[in-house]
Amino acid sequence: MVKNSFISAISQQEKEENKGSVEFQILSFTNRIRKLTSHLELHKKDYSSQRGLRKILGKRQRLLYYLSKKNPISYKELINKLGIRELKNG
Repeated sequence: MVKNSFISAISQQEKEENKGSVEFQILSFTNRIRKLTSHLELHKKDYSSQRGLRKILGKRQRLLYYLSKKNPISYKELINKLGIRELKNG
């Protein structure tokens, strides 16, 4: 739960600055992914939630790819803060 409090602290800072930024959108998608993942651990046959999770993962992946090309330094900082893996090359 330490990550959740850390993420909510970051999101509070970001809410005041810029909700439409790529970093904030990635943060928001990461929060939703974590919530859906915990939901799906209990409800394994909730296929509509699984589909929604895959869609959110795809959106976040596209945003991460965009950020890695646009601003590699910000990309590295963000994935380290959120504890997510780097994108594969290709």
